[in-house]
Amino acid sequence: MKILVILLILAVLYVLCLQGRRNHPAWKTLRAYRFAHRGFHDKPQIPENSLPAFRRAIEHGFGAELDVHLLKDGTLAVFHDSDLSRCTGESGRIEELTLPELKKLRLEGTQEQVPLFDEALVLFEETTPLIIELKSANGNHFALTKAVCERLDTYRGVFCAESFDPFCLLDLKKLRPDICRGQLSMNFMQEPSGLPVYKRVIAGNMLLNFLTRPDFIAYKFEDRDGLSPRLCRNFWRIQEVSWTLRKKRDLLAAEQEGSIGIFECFDPKG
Repeated sequence: MKILVILLILAVLYVLCLQGRRNHPAWKTLRAYRFAHRGFHDKPQIPENSLPAFRRAIEHGFGAELDVHLLKDGTLAVFHDSDLSRCTGESGRIEELTLPELKKLRLEGTQEQVPLFDEALVLFEETTPLIIELKSANGNHFALTKAVCERLDTYRGVFCAESFDPFCLLDLKKLRPDICRGQLSMNFMQEPSGLPVYKRVIAGNMLLNFLTRPDFIAYKFEDRDGLSPRLCRNFWRIQEVSWTLRKKRDLLAAEQEGSIGIFECFDPKG
């Protein structure tokens, strides 16, 4: 009997850990759009997370998801990986660069530079919405979140912010509680990762939601049937973003389930 009671208590605590917020006013506008992953890129001519990719998303009536890093001189840059090699062919890490060093880089064999966060915001201010992913590194979550919040204070467009790092969400909750914030996650137990097992369990199951209180979860589409995302959706009624959708049928399936879709590698209007 004692074991059953303990198991019941643990089950209740587990469910309580997943709770978030509901009905953020920005969600009504956000859910009216489909979002191009790292912009509506078309490689090799139009690189990911480039100004042409963002312009193309706007021209086609899509919102865009983009990634923001903090350089060591305090500059905010739009770039996905911490490692520079995949997208620039150079060695090093983006968070260790200064603005002059960043400007020397070119994206994926083109003449496109790595955009600044300011440059991307200018494009979207009076056009389509943004999903802004905060990419923390080396414990810089507070400095990154603070810099992003300060820039967004004067931004007039519709947006939400998300991160895999729950500390970024805690910082958003503290610094700008009115910003629509989301917890990015996936089944980390099925992916190669340098994280210890306990961190993969906590992150993949979003067990810090009770502290971060996300307005939405952004979960990998292929992992959406896991218990934790299903409880977030169906029990706590937290809004959901599905990523990254590379087939139209997956986008339609996500939308039918009530999710916002982040797509890549195809034209949803095609």
